[in-house]
Amino acid sequence: MSYNLQDLKRQFLEYIEIEKGRSLKTVENYNHYLTRFLDFAKVTDPKDITDDLLREYRLWLNRQMTGRTGHGKLENLKKKTQNYYLIALRAFFKYLIRRSVPILPPERIELAKVPERSLDLISTDELNRLLNAPQGNDLKSLRDKAIIDLLFSTGLRVSELCSLNSDLDLKADEFSVRGKGEKVRVVFLSEEAKSAIKAYLDKRKDMDEALFVQLQDSIKDPMKKGESLRLNPRSIQRIVKNYTIKAGISKRVTPHTVRHLFATDLLQNGADIRSIQALLGHANIATTQIYTHVTDKHLREIHKKFHHKGRE
Repeated sequence: MSYNLQDLKRQFLEYIEIEKGRSLKTVENYNHYLTRFLDFAKVTDPKDITDDLLREYRLWLNRQMTGRTGHGKLENLKKKTQNYYLIALRAFFKYLIRRSVPILPPERIELAKVPERSLDLISTDELNRLLNAPQGNDLKSLRDKAIIDLLFSTGLRVSELCSLNSDLDLKADEFSVRGKGEKVRVVFLSEEAKSAIKAYLDKRKDMDEALFVQLQDSIKDPMKKGESLRLNPRSIQRIVKNYTIKAGISKRVTPHTVRHLFATDLLQNGADIRSIQALLGHANIATTQIYTHVTDKHLREIHKKFHHKGRE
């Protein structure tokens, strides 16, 4: 039986969208990664994909230049990004094997080694300054305070925050959110976050369904006056950046940094790693385990303080 890789790629993309329930953005990314491989390989039959071809593809990926550094120089495709291409190829191979299509074992695709991930966090004092940075009773200040308080209370991804609607039940301490892979999880509201959201909603006059919206008087294009006011992730990132500067914090802080702070705060106060995994919506515990490195210094201090004291 003969097979055509382009047809198999299309069937694979349909499979992950329909059967696996992946988001359209994920399907789009997989299509991009696999198209790059097939354009490079210039083969149509799965049997023509050899170990030598995979090795040449890895070399090609490693030599790709993308973007520019702060000094204006081109830089190589990051190892982490290279792995996105290779992980997509692995998933494609696994699908083909399930279909009994002759193909190399997915394990033959070795991922690039990446440096251990580190978290560039801010201190407790800096965090408090950031949380207190939005001041005032105007709609913008109330909205921005609600955004930052909610990020720290829930550990939401910025895309999840943007998708929230204004019908949140503030009498409850929790609500459900649909995250990556369309998975639903429960997140919890602190009293500070509930208070900030209520103050913000009480001040709003618009009828938009989104929880966080741009201010109507800031819309300069008349053609957009009737469109949804919902803030997008880029807008949230700018808001957090502006208050980082206002709080006198020199480090780069993003909505994802606040998510990291949410997780490390829980861990340092005694929460177990499995609970943090559930609260963050991580599919794999290995993703959550990065936060255990953050507490190494804290554990070292405990060891010095309490270990072997009985013999002194």
